[in-house]
Amino acid sequence: MRPLLHLDRVTKRYGAVTVLHDVDLTVADNEFLTILGPSGSGKTTVLRVIGGFEAIDSGRLMFDGQDLAPVPINRRPFNTVFQDYALFHHMTVFENVAYGLRVRRTPREVVASRVEAVLATVGLEKFGARYPAQLSGGQRQRVALARAIVCAPRIILLDEPLAALDVELRAQMQRFLKDLQRRLGIAFVFITHDQEEAIALSDRIVVVRDGRLDLAGTPAPLYRRPRPAFVASFFGENNLVAGVLGQRSGERCRVDTALGSLIASAEGLDVPVGTAVIVAVRPEHVAFGPGTDNALAATVSEVRFLGANVMIELSVDGHAEPLKVRRLADQAAAAIAPGDRVTLGWSAAD
Repeated sequence: MRPLLHLDRVTKRYGAVTVLHDVDLTVADNEFLTILGPSGSGKTTVLRVIGGFEAIDSGRLMFDGQDLAPVPINRRPFNTVFQDYALFHHMTVFENVAYGLRVRRTPREVVASRVEAVLATVGLEKFGARYPAQLSGGQRQRVALARAIVCAPRIILLDEPLAALDVELRAQMQRFLKDLQRRLGIAFVFITHDQEEAIALSDRIVVVRDGRLDLAGTPAPLYRRPRPAFVASFFGENNLVAGVLGQRSGERCRVDTALGSLIASAEGLDVPVGTAVIVAVRPEHVAFGPGTDNALAATVSEVRFLGANVMIELSVDGHAEPLKVRRLADQAAAAIAPGDRVTLGWSAAD
């Protein structure tokens, strides 16, 4: 995909506090890019800088060869969808969507045809005469999307737009958003703190922490081989065990930990023997019974039913944090209960 937007060493300060540190970020044409991070990480500030709601203190905001840093909001080829929708409650759906075109003094007949086409695109062609108060949360979100796309922006900026929706509606809107982005053929920059949402929607994910980009990549490699430790702990659930790198043999290594000597994958690991490292294994990769490469004894401390899944927490001597095992509910052994002694295992590849 062709690079479209480049944040080149962008820094943003509020007084003496630096909230973005030399951020270097590229948005490609026609990609769904998600900026993922915890509250206070700076992810929304990145979006506000792109949209022109915040001025930067240093760096460049390059779009098709032009530095947009000095360009005001109304002249940037982007539109923003906010978490609270920001609809005009005294206007109908049609009038809300038409507002941006009318501000640009678009001819009335062009306004009518474009608004009707956009409402059809988001599935609201029969709702033009209604007011926001007469719509569901998902319908209001679609009005906000229609208003954002009607002026044909090059990038849509979405600031946690699904946060206020219930679980089922949120899942529906995730599918709708991804389908809409593909049909429109333009770039979406999406802000969220929800890792599962980021995995479901994104072509590429950027993880932000303390105003810095920690990692960027496509969802599957980030999930399978997260680095550094913050990404491993934040990007989905992980069992993390500290240790020291021991012997290496090909793509496998030994790590000396409080749990004993563990065998792990050395894929992409470029540090010398004796380096402090962290072993990470996903809860769904831990099995009951000895694994291909690793096995240890544990005591069941908690069994939590999560609907389709069961999360089992286990205590292991020498490790302060509980280890977690995730199983489908119909695969979980009904006999497992707190206090049981079991054997856990996993493969080096996991």
